[in-house]
Amino acid sequence: MAVKKETKKKKILVANGEGHVHIQATSNNTLVTLTDSNGNRLDQSSAGALGNRGAKKSTPFVAQQVVETALKNVANFGINKLGIFIKGAGNGREAAIRAVGSVGLPILFIKDVSPIPHNGCRPPKARRL
Repeated sequence: MAVKKETKKKKILVANGEGHVHIQATSNNTLVTLTDSNGNRLDQSSAGALGNRGAKKSTPFVAQQVVETALKNVANFGINKLGIFIKGAGNGREAAIRAVGSVGLPILFIKDVSPIPHNGCRPPKARRL
């Protein structure tokens, strides 16, 4: 009979203590990813992962809960400074930023990385009467 080998989960520590919070606030959902300064994912959370369904996923209250859930393990990774990248124009945008501020860690920057069209879509043809 084979003996099952136990494996321990590798504990990740951030070298310089700086982490980034990537928030994607769409009209249907809020996604939060916690990374180190190199972009390696440490933790993530979303409104659907917390058990919310349908229209509740896009509310500011749920966005706040998503950020708090993702950042509750921030001390385990050795992060003591945060930078925020926010994308999208959803309802939970402002609430998510406020929730990051309530954690108590210093915020280095807040950067909006929403995609902006340079010239937009091609307009429709002129109507012929």
